[in-house]
Amino acid sequence: MTKQRFGMVLPISLLAYFLILMDNSIIFTSATEIGQSLNLSSPTLSWVSNAYTLTFGGFLLLSSRLSDLLGRKRIFLIGLTIFGLSSLLIGLSGSATLVIALRAIQGLGSSIIAPTTLALMMDNYQGQMRERVIAYYGVTAGIGASLGLLIGGGLTTLFSWEGGFLINVPLTALLFCLTIRFVPNKAGLKTKIDYIGAILSVIGLAALIGGLTSNQWLLILLAVIVLACFIGFESRQKQPMLPLVLFHN
Repeated sequence: MTKQRFGMVLPISLLAYFLILMDNSIIFTSATEIGQSLNLSSPTLSWVSNAYTLTFGGFLLLSSRLSDLLGRKRIFLIGLTIFGLSSLLIGLSGSATLVIALRAIQGLGSSIIAPTTLALMMDNYQGQMRERVIAYYGVTAGIGASLGLLIGGGLTTLFSWEGGFLINVPLTALLFCLTIRFVPNKAGLKTKIDYIGAILSVIGLAALIGGLTSNQWLLILLAVIVLACFIGFESRQKQPMLPLVLFHN
C-alpha cells in the first residue's frame, strides 16, 4: 500500500462519519420548518426522525457484518449511494409520506456508513497510528454534532430545510470518487451470510428502538424475546454475527 493511499483513508472515513452526524443535527434545527412546510402534526413530524432511527439502529449490526463479508470498499460505496440518493430525493420531495419513507432509507445508508468508517480505519492503521485515528474519530463525533446545528440553522435561514439535505449530495459524490480512487479494495470473508441471524437482529433491534422511542412496552418485550432468540441462535454458529465473547463477563 502506498503512503498516498494509506494517508487518504483517514480523511475519507472522518468526512463520511462527520456527514451523517451533521445530518442528524440538521434535523433538530429544521424540524419546525419541516413541520410547517409539509403541514405535519407533532406525532407525524416525530416520524421524520423516528423512521431514520429505526432503520439505522435496526440494520447497524447487519451492515457491520456485511462489510466483513462483501468487503469494506464495496459496502461503503453502497452506503454512500443510498445515503446520497435518499438525501437528494428528500430535498426535492414535497410529500410528507415520501419524506418519512426516504428518511428510513437514509437511515439504512447511515447504518452502512457508520460502522464501515471505523472498520476501514481499523484495517488500515496499526499501533500508535491506530490510537491516533480513534482519537480523531471521537473528536469528529463532537464536531459533527456541534457544526451540524450551526450549518442546519444557517441553511434553513438562508435557503430552506431542503438545503440541509441537498448539501449531502455533493459531499457524498466527492466521497464516492475519493473512495474509488484511494481506498484499498480488500476481499471479504469467504463465508455465507447468516440469514436467520440477520432477520432476528434487524427485528429485535428495530423493536427495541421503536419501543424506547414511543414508550411501547409490548415492543420492548418483543425486542427482548427476539434478541434472546438471536443470542441463542448465534451461540450455535461457528461464525456468529456478534462476537458472543462480549457476554461472557
